[in-house]
Amino acid sequence: MSELKAQLRADLKTAMKAKEKERTGTIRMLLAAIQTAETEGSKHEVDDAEILKIIAREVKKRRESAEIYATNGRQELADAELHEAEILEAYQPAQLTDEEVDALVEEAVAEVGAESMAQMGQVMKAANAKAAGRVDGKRLSTAVKARLS
Repeated sequence: MSELKAQLRADLKTAMKAKEKERTGTIRMLLAAIQTAETEGSKHEVDDAEILKIIAREVKKRRESAEIYATNGRQELADAELHEAEILEAYQPAQLTDEEVDALVEEAVAEVGAESMAQMGQVMKAANAKAAGRVDGKRLSTAVKARLS
């Protein structure tokens, strides 16, 4: 079992004992998403890198849902989604600052030798590999676009 998955299971047990309803529900949801990933296609044990991708995807879902709820006047539901996103973010590595993202993009552009937007896909692939879950894909994409245009 991966280290992160073991940590999630331990945190679930702790949250259940402390009767933290929201935290318990959020961790259960995340473990269910991990189990779904393990059983999709060929059965396999997910590693920490894949779990970080799952966490990032779930955080993104929560933020998008919160935005939709807020625009439709359902602030209490938006707040609940944002609270879940905060719980999930605790399991992600520290996010990069704007300066660090810019430096990472510069490295990726130099590595690929990109000179135009036509090579954005190659730069994004290299930058994503370097970022390893420490930056949101949308933020990274914006930085790459700004650099290549």
